[in-house]
Amino acid sequence: MNLHFFPSRRIALYMSRMFVVRSFAVLAALVLVLQTLDLLGESGKILAQPGNGDAQLWYYVSLRFPQLIARFLPFSVLLGTLITLATLNQHSEVISMKAAGISAHQIIAPLVVASIGIAIVTFVFQERVVTRATAALSSWAAVDYGRVPPESGVIENVWVKHGDDLVHARQVYGRGATTRLRDVTVYHREGGTLTGTISGVDARQAEGGWRLSPAKSFDVTTGTVRTAPSATVGQGITSDQFTLARVSADQQDFMTLKRSIEELKRAGRPTGPLEASLWHKLSGPVSAVLMPLLAGVAAFGLARSGQLFLRAIIGMALGFAYFVVDNFALAMGNFGAYPPLLAAWAPFLLFLLIGETVLIRTEE
Repeated sequence: MNLHFFPSRRIALYMSRMFVVRSFAVLAALVLVLQTLDLLGESGKILAQPGNGDAQLWYYVSLRFPQLIARFLPFSVLLGTLITLATLNQHSEVISMKAAGISAHQIIAPLVVASIGIAIVTFVFQERVVTRATAALSSWAAVDYGRVPPESGVIENVWVKHGDDLVHARQVYGRGATTRLRDVTVYHREGGTLTGTISGVDARQAEGGWRLSPAKSFDVTTGTVRTAPSATVGQGITSDQFTLARVSADQQDFMTLKRSIEELKRAGRPTGPLEASLWHKLSGPVSAVLMPLLAGVAAFGLARSGQLFLRAIIGMALGFAYFVVDNFALAMGNFGAYPPLLAAWAPFLLFLLIGETVLIRTEE
């Protein structure tokens, strides 16, 4: 009996190379098709902005492309595994390895190790590229693909409740004392009834509140509109109420999101959904490791028996079932029905057991 982890160095390299090449080939095909369709849907909005042209279309592609890669890489690994194992089975290479005393676990082992490498690359890619691209694209879309202000750390569409009043800022820049608000509207209410509004282009922290300039007020009772160079609004509202009002997990890397969660906890805000997203930043890339196990059913069984296609369908169904359960668990975590750790890791552990069970039954 062969007790080594890998069947042999040559076979391991052969299978790993075949698996990686096919996975990234599937990824390239998927992303190119989806990017083309997505660009067709958004190009009208981008070109509708005066001054935008081909350069802005390519800029949009450069921001959207990383998002598509990160989203569909696990699907590509699943399909790449199925294609690799089905090809090996069809050419009787799996039968040759089994006849040489190589177990099912040893056949799958090179693919699992290669998928661990893909998971690491995926995590680094998401942390260094995807989060920044998502933040930049979100800021650009918030201004209808027009000119984005040069400030960094932009948060879009922030609502803050202060007493009965509601404060809406289309964009929030900076943190702490340097926080700035843009396109601000304050809705004054009494007993839930709107009594007036005051709006302005820019707002900065000032003594006693926020200095809004220029200020335009509207009184609902009299129907009059007044303008002023500036006005002080939001007395008692701190900058944290704006910067922490809308924390996007997709736009922050792991450590930044962890710090945001700690700040929210100190402010007494609920953090369950963000904690689930934090842990999913780890469990998401690691899902690539599951794909060889779930698709392993396609590797075994005689190809001439006519069941190879059925086995490939079963492997694909197991893989897509994982993605469905993973999205469901994450949604339940966002609603607070599941604890954050359970929402992020339970689907992975469940399908790890399912994949291992299928592989053991196949080996028997």
